[in-house]
Amino acid sequence: MESNKLVLQAIALRKCLDVTYNRTRFTLAPYILYTRHDELHIDAVALEKGGQPPRELKLGTFKLAGLEIHGVMERDFIPDALYNPGEERYQGQTLFTV
Repeated sequence: MESNKLVLQAIALRKCLDVTYNRTRFTLAPYILYTRHDELHIDAVALEKGGQPPRELKLGTFKLAGLEIHGVMERDFIPDALYNPGEERYQGQTLFTV
């Protein structure tokens, strides 16, 4: 439940999350918290993976149950055009978005 609060805080304040996902450390810019198949997911842009910037920015989907959230960072993010809240997959599933 604590991870849900951190995700909501990061989305609301447009702050990055420091997480581990599949044993890899990420800095994520979270855009949306939603349900899919009755499980919580976030779509986020990975700004760093394993301490390095990605080759290209892209919106990825992360299952909340698989995230180890270390905390909300002081690092701000500006929502990117990669995220389209009107996408059909979010309709009726969105819990919170930027």
